[in-house]
Amino acid sequence: MIVGLIVNPVAGLGGAVALKGSDGPDIQARALALGAVPRAAERAAAALRALRARRPDVLVRTVAGPMGEESARAAGVPYRLAHRPAATSGGTAGSGATSTGPADTRAAVAALGEVDLLLFAGGDGTARDVLDAAPRPPVLGIPAGVKVYSGCFALSPAAAGATVAGFDGRSVDAEVVDLDEEGHRAGLVGARLYGTLRVPAARERLSGRKTGSSAAPPGSAESIARAVVADMRPGTAYALGPGATTLAVGRALGLALTPLGVDVVRDGALLAPDVTEQRLHAIAMSQVTHGVLSVIGGQGFVIGRGNQQFSPRVLAALAGVVVLATQQKLAALGGRPLLVDSGDPRADAAFEGHVRVVTGHRESVLYRISSASEELS
Repeated sequence: MIVGLIVNPVAGLGGAVALKGSDGPDIQARALALGAVPRAAERAAAALRALRARRPDVLVRTVAGPMGEESARAAGVPYRLAHRPAATSGGTAGSGATSTGPADTRAAVAALGEVDLLLFAGGDGTARDVLDAAPRPPVLGIPAGVKVYSGCFALSPAAAGATVAGFDGRSVDAEVVDLDEEGHRAGLVGARLYGTLRVPAARERLSGRKTGSSAAPPGSAESIARAVVADMRPGTAYALGPGATTLAVGRALGLALTPLGVDVVRDGALLAPDVTEQRLHAIAMSQVTHGVLSVIGGQGFVIGRGNQQFSPRVLAALAGVVVLATQQKLAALGGRPLLVDSGDPRADAAFEGHVRVVTGHRESVLYRISSASEELS
């Protein structure tokens, strides 16, 4: 089995440092200056380990350096180089990783046309670059970006490896969507459909495309917000994650929250706006803090998609987590579990079981929640 691998080494840099994305060299440099740590390479290596555990005969064709070779070497899989990216002047992305851009990804896709399946590690911006290059083989995304709203990604790195190992040649079309990051940072949320990519026909291991909340009856978010505010305890901090439902909690408190950031409130006042992972960890270590998180429609993710400030160490420091979702959003999951993908399997496993989901004023349900790396039958 010959599998292609492309890694966007700067994917996901902006998440934990509250930049809402990683597109563009200026944002990447700013993220690094704020202490961001590249994660795409290790997530690609995790996918390759899961793949090789199931298919020891796999051979990886990849790109020199941080665009794939380093991940293949770290995973201990046999590999051959099919492409060397042109030198860029964008600096580094930590650990010696050369900064890369869309042209590098497109060139790598062209060089890896003769493989059984093409893996790429990144986010929605990387998926757009792959789409622009018109890949010949089916593809599959390893989720490594800040926003992973397209339907061409596996649930997790482990799920990506398992999916490739079981690939039987059948494929389906999956949508590629992306947000304008500049508008995203300004609070203007709106995904645009760019096209479709062929992916393995393994629905149970694919994240699916994010859907909006337009189907929810008017007042649903406000009803949930009233319930959350009524349960807030004096002297306790609450870290409100991104999402329309958590914005409604801010409105119920009379506060204007960061539309796509994490804000911390206490006693009805804004304690810290648009916090980074580092700032949130410091708050959670210094006082009783609860996380308030909404569910991504259509995907079911609670942690690991657009809210990387809730890192494994932050989750360990929190006194608890409150999950919010409308009844319509839960029903649309069709019985599939809520998902956690913090990047640490042990932290994810701590959520396994059931969680109380606030669905309205004096309304809640117990709903199954799982690690996104859980082995699926």
